[in-house]
Amino acid sequence: MANKLKTYFPLIREKEEIWHEMQKHENLMQMFHAWDSRYQEDFLDFCSGARGVKILYDGFFKEVMNPEYDAKRLEFFLSAVLEKNVRIWKVIPNDSTRIAEESSLLITDIVVELEGGALANVEIQKIGYAFPGERSACYSSDMLLRQYKRVRANKGESFSYKDIKNVYLIVIYEKSPKEFKGLPQVYRHHSRQVFTSGLQLDLLQEFIMIPLDIFRREMQNKPIETSLEAWLMFFCEDNPERVIELITKFPEFKAMYNTVYQICRNMEGVMNMFFSEELRILDRNTVRYMIDEQQKEIDEQQEKIADQKKQINNQKKEIDSQKKEIDSQKKEIDSQKKQISEQKRQLNEQQEEIDSYKVQMEQLQFQMNDLQLKFEQILSNS
Repeated sequence: MANKLKTYFPLIREKEEIWHEMQKHENLMQMFHAWDSRYQEDFLDFCSGARGVKILYDGFFKEVMNPEYDAKRLEFFLSAVLEKNVRIWKVIPNDSTRIAEESSLLITDIVVELEGGALANVEIQKIGYAFPGERSACYSSDMLLRQYKRVRANKGESFSYKDIKNVYLIVIYEKSPKEFKGLPQVYRHHSRQVFTSGLQLDLLQEFIMIPLDIFRREMQNKPIETSLEAWLMFFCEDNPERVIELITKFPEFKAMYNTVYQICRNMEGVMNMFFSEELRILDRNTVRYMIDEQQKEIDEQQEKIADQKKQINNQKKEIDSQKKEIDSQKKEIDSQKKQISEQKRQLNEQQEEIDSYKVQMEQLQFQMNDLQLKFEQILSNS
């Protein structure tokens, strides 16, 4: 696999060369041996081309997609996501307070103003936050309000609401929230506000949400065909065969991978980039988040169990009531059985009496016949 990628990217070094480079610097070897084994394996695999590089690593993504370095790349991506050609006019500063609060799970957050005045906010989350709909609505509204304040301040008395343009919130999840699991074959969700009556008003806010984990499952054994598929494959796929397919069908991605492999040539820089104390803090925050999420799920399950327990208790009461009724009916049936047995006994006694009467009648009949015979003999002799 390494040789295949190296054919396309000569910058890639063999593992032996990487080892030789690290051994020249004691601090690099100490850093490497301090890592967990999975980090060691990841590092050697992507630097040697055994696997493709995970572009969503913070350092790589910023180098490749930062619009201040090369706006064309982000324009290319936004055009694929929004399904229309766009041009970036300028980069808008982020809400630094929010970024600081959410940095543990937010891979990147880029806000740009497009030609024509519309705003686009691209967020990539490592693990989807809870309440993704409510959260997205709040941040889209915040972005709209920031635009309103800025435009009104610039326009002064000539300001009109017509000067306010669309805001697009684009959220990409490396691991999607549970709300997306109900649509396991859909990896692009686009929402805009509309009236059920058919009234046509531009309410300005649009949302596009993309779960990369669902995209990867859906694209298994499928060819890359569209620009959006190419971009999402670029973000989430590290299989060398898929990387080669991507750069063959969409050659524009080759330059982006070259940027990444150029970064990998700087051994100390790339090691510090991905395995610094910040990464370990990120992992701990991720674990805490996952524990919190699991605790929420446990609490929800306990509530369900409590509800089920109540239902079971109610059903048990109903069963006990039915059992009492059945026992009462059984007693009544047993009583009826006793009555029937007594009646049967009486009938048997009556039958025995009838049979006795029959025997007596037969005896009497026999005596009468005998007397009749004797009487006839007497008459005959006289």
